Amino acid sequence: MSIIIKPIITEKITKESEISNRFGFVVDRKANKIQIKKAIEATYGVNIVAINTMNVRPDRSTKYTKSGLISGKTAAYKKAIVQVQDGETIDFYNNI
Repeated sequence: MSIIIKPIITEKITKESEISNRFGFVVDRKANKIQIKKAIEATYGVNIVAINTMNVRPDRSTKYTKSGLISGKTAAYKKAIVQVQDGETIDFYNNI
């Protein structure tokens, strides 16, 4: 199982990357900061200064439909915000 699942590309994280070199990733829920740091440095070839991680809880929803009450939830995941050294960057669009 890979530690890095996918990068997060939202307006908020794109703004953070332009201002303070911080990038977001969805990572494996069992991975710790040291494993995340090694995986990102190996994959993208950058030096990481700081890592913040957070567990995102699932959102529950209820829908009232013709066939009755339907309840569901989104998947829980772990998010890592990494800060790279000044002068370095991660380009997510180079291999499209």
